[in-house]
Amino acid sequence: MVSTVTSGKRPGYGQLLRTPGAWTFLLPGFAARQPFAMLTIGIVLLIQHTTGSYGSAGAVAAVTGVSMALFAPQSGKLADRFGQRAVLIPGVLVHTASGAALTALALAGAPLWALFAAAVPTGASVPQVGPMVRARWAARLQGSPLMSTAAAFESVTDEFTFVVGPVLATALCTGVHPAAGLIAESSLTLVGGLLFAAQHRTQPAHGRTLTDPDSKRTSALPVPGVRVLAVAFLGIGAVFGGMQVSLTAFTEEIGQPGMNGLLYGLFAAGNMLAGVAVGAIAWKSGPRRRLLLGYAGLTLAASLLWTAHSVVLLGTLGLVVGLFIAPALITGYTLVESLVPASGRTEAFTWLTGAVALGQAAAVTVAGRLADGYGASAGFAVPLVGTALALATLVALRSRLSPSAPGRVAARGIGHRVPVTVD
Repeated sequence: MVSTVTSGKRPGYGQLLRTPGAWTFLLPGFAARQPFAMLTIGIVLLIQHTTGSYGSAGAVAAVTGVSMALFAPQSGKLADRFGQRAVLIPGVLVHTASGAALTALALAGAPLWALFAAAVPTGASVPQVGPMVRARWAARLQGSPLMSTAAAFESVTDEFTFVVGPVLATALCTGVHPAAGLIAESSLTLVGGLLFAAQHRTQPAHGRTLTDPDSKRTSALPVPGVRVLAVAFLGIGAVFGGMQVSLTAFTEEIGQPGMNGLLYGLFAAGNMLAGVAVGAIAWKSGPRRRLLLGYAGLTLAASLLWTAHSVVLLGTLGLVVGLFIAPALITGYTLVESLVPASGRTEAFTWLTGAVALGQAAAVTVAGRLADGYGASAGFAVPLVGTALALATLVALRSRLSPSAPGRVAARGIGHRVPVTVD
């Protein structure tokens, strides 16, 4: 679809939200993605209640995250080929059923291996609503300067769900029943997912409807830039996972566990504020340069976390770290629009989302062991190492983030695209 936004105008949220048909997928999309932020905490609180072990609870949650990371790109690939509706409807049904099975097994005191077995389909079937919404924006704003604004808007929306979702799940688990959070997650996934799937008029064209025969063979992973971004997004996941565990360990060490929510809220607030700002600024520098600068700032900010020995200092540093998360995420998603043809974008977005989930699952495990053995400060090494490795990858392979990078046109039928400026 050709954008109706003239390139001479300053991109803004007002223009973005006036995009024809936007609200028809934004509202159900928000409802459908809300449960995603409730899943991990819902599993942890339920299984810790039934087993008495945070280790077991974290292990089951990690299995769910790894399963989602491995299967999410396949879900995106199927959506690009057969359409989002064809993937969403069976996906939400499987997720609801497997979530109910996991809940029932936990309440029945099932062995850990049975919980792992139920966690695999629960994670594998998580609906990839966020990437699907981003793919709809990309389809409607093809070539528009509003693409960066849309990426910022989606980042803010994602972060808002990660502020509200865990709070809601925790309130349900502690105030109603330990299983209430996971039950609510499954129910919201079912209702929200079906409502989003019903908005078929705004879904992008897929492999069976595209007129270009080469587009049917398009896959996102062979694009060099997508692989680089996926590795870089593991670093973002390391920040999320490392912060969650280390902040919890820190507040327990100082005898103020109730401060954990406030500290993580400051971290999330920094992310949201930066996301709003990124979408409102008319950038003169290209996305590749902004991505490198964003990761450099994120690495520098993460390097200071281990020095914090007070709630005030850690809250301030967490806010600063959050300020660099959104620019890195938003710019990475923006680059996908220029790197990947429309017929492969949902898959590309799910590779990035899956990379964040995989990095988070690994970080939760490593940071937990470090915090148990050496204290909370040691856990903060995980965000630093993760972002430093991601930055090194981006610096070494930055040339692959160009649409005209060598090997790009050879990737499974991806046709020639006119090179654009990405610096």
